[in-house]
Amino acid sequence: MVIEIFYVPGCPNHQAAIDSLKDVLGAASITAPIREVAITDEAMARHLKFPGSPTVRIDGREVELTPPESYGMACRLYSNRSGVRSLETLRRAVAGAQKEKT
Repeated sequence: MVIEIFYVPGCPNHQAAIDSLKDVLGAASITAPIREVAITDEAMARHLKFPGSPTVRIDGREVELTPPESYGMACRLYSNRSGVRSLETLRRAVAGAQKEKT
């Protein structure tokens, strides 16, 4: 399982996203590295289709089910009106990635 967190340096939700993801992985007894990718400029954001900080992708797939409206250097607000994905959304994404492996 490839887990990536894309973020803008200084993002106030970056660490909370990592902590939430670690909680979900731990509860599922999954040991997987979390690759942190700093988005440093607009060109990089567009190239990586970065919808905002933080963005979590598992096996290359966005965990947010709502497609982004734009890409760029910005903070992200999720459908739960928070800057961090809900634990339930993360659980669903991890479970889906696990299911695909089998």
